[in-house]
Amino acid sequence: MSEEPTPGPKEIPPAPQAGPREVWKKGGRLLSVLLAVNVLLLACTLISGGAFNKVAVYDTDVFALLTTMMLLTVLWILFYLLRTVRCPDAVPYRDTHAGPIWLRGGLVLFGICTLVMDVFKTGYYSSFFECQSAIKILHPLIQAVFVIVQTYFLWVSAKDCIHVHLDLTRCGLMFTLTTNLAIWMAAVVDESVHQAHSYSSAHGNSNTSHARLTPDPERAGSAVGGDPCPCDTTICQIFQQGYFYLYPFNIEYSLFASTMLYVMWKNVGRLLASPHGHGHIPSQVSLFRETFFAGPMLGLVLFVVGLAVFIIYEVQVSGEGGRTQQALVTYYSFNIICLGLMTLVSLSGSVIYRFDRRVMDHHKNPTRTLDVALLMGAALGQYAISYYSIVAVVVGTPRDLLGALNLAHALLMIAQHTFQNVFIIESLHRGPPGAEPQETLPKEPCQGLTFANLDALHSLPACPPTPRLVSPSPDGPQEAGAIILAPRGHWRRRCLKDISLFLLLCNVILWIMPAFGARPHFSNTVEVDFYGYSLWAAIVNICLPFGIFYRMHAVSSLLEVYVLS
Repeated sequence: MSEEPTPGPKEIPPAPQAGPREVWKKGGRLLSVLLAVNVLLLACTLISGGAFNKVAVYDTDVFALLTTMMLLTVLWILFYLLRTVRCPDAVPYRDTHAGPIWLRGGLVLFGICTLVMDVFKTGYYSSFFECQSAIKILHPLIQAVFVIVQTYFLWVSAKDCIHVHLDLTRCGLMFTLTTNLAIWMAAVVDESVHQAHSYSSAHGNSNTSHARLTPDPERAGSAVGGDPCPCDTTICQIFQQGYFYLYPFNIEYSLFASTMLYVMWKNVGRLLASPHGHGHIPSQVSLFRETFFAGPMLGLVLFVVGLAVFIIYEVQVSGEGGRTQQALVTYYSFNIICLGLMTLVSLSGSVIYRFDRRVMDHHKNPTRTLDVALLMGAALGQYAISYYSIVAVVVGTPRDLLGALNLAHALLMIAQHTFQNVFIIESLHRGPPGAEPQETLPKEPCQGLTFANLDALHSLPACPPTPRLVSPSPDGPQEAGAIILAPRGHWRRRCLKDISLFLLLCNVILWIMPAFGARPHFSNTVEVDFYGYSLWAAIVNICLPFGIFYRMHAVSSLLEVYVLS
């Protein structure tokens, strides 16, 4: 009687504890996803409705919703941090793949730029606070607090596999993710319609509906056509232009935070083999180490040339000299050269992997799964724009140099996205550099040996000489394998590092151009004349943000490829 209760606590509790958690995991995830979908749809309705003058939803309503969501998110984050501190067993496991240092570093960088944008926004709305709603001044202040708290939260908790308050944690993480997506959508809509409004003003097309960048005249009680809040001072115009130029950093911050929050959501209640997770730990990052310098140098050249082309394009397009044609030829020519080189380099990287002996990493990795899904999904935006451009150029009547450049640019954009995705995805699924398939291990004739003389083992016909078996110590096989692989695989690793750095720098410049205002889609009138301004503007404003996000997410993935090569 006394012996029966003893084995019970040791053997029986693990099964009931793991069982209910696994059974309710899908239910808890479904509950959190339904919450996120409903909140996101509400935010989408208000944001899209508040973007147009003919809809009776005002920008103050959007700001009130976003401010409320950010306040609730900050409260939940504080609860999470306090709960994990007070409960030592709240986080028994940490996922080593989640929240790498370069992703958290990018989050901090974009967060700092977002804080600067909030300062500019506060200064802009404070310039005429007499006629503004208080929520417009309160919104950037609350957003600054939200950015600070969330950045600290993701820095310290991105790797957590929490095991307390599972359903509440899933709902909180999904609500935080939804808040970031709502902020992203509001920034994208505001920035996109600002670009469209600038285009329509420059071309005298005043019949297009655009966002309420100023309060609604009827609601403000002013005369029809009058501006109740004129931004006519120099400091006000500086603040206005400043926060519009900083919008790309706010957009990328929201997307970076969303990806990290999704991985945390997937890791809620996750059981790992060890407290520190599984997987290989990358070596210390040393820039340009073990490279041929060809990739970084060529990438830096294209980066500098791209900046010059971008500046020339902006000056010529915004000028009054009518040099848009020359600006577009320069812009498309640079992009064709850059995309062509990136396509060839990505193909060469995939060819190198055909001769790579490293094993494939088949461990469960939510971070890698999300990276692959985002790369494939975000590329669809640029695919859509490219195919619409191809149809417009091929079917349209004007067949000139600009049309040929536009067609080549669209085709190379599709090819570059495709082959770069293949290279990145294949790189992320590779094991560490020292891991190779177990092909040199003794085959079937040697498996029956219980005791073997390691020196005599090499003389067996079915067992070729393997220096891997020389050292009897546990660390010996790995060290010996690394010594053997170094002469054969060292040049391949250096080539892969060069390729990843070259693609990284090219993706950075291709992110800068559209993110900071380059819109050849509107300057080139082929698509505008073919589809009409309203339809083409909707296509570009919906698809281009995904293309911009693809570039920055590819930079993050390529940095991981470089570190792990």
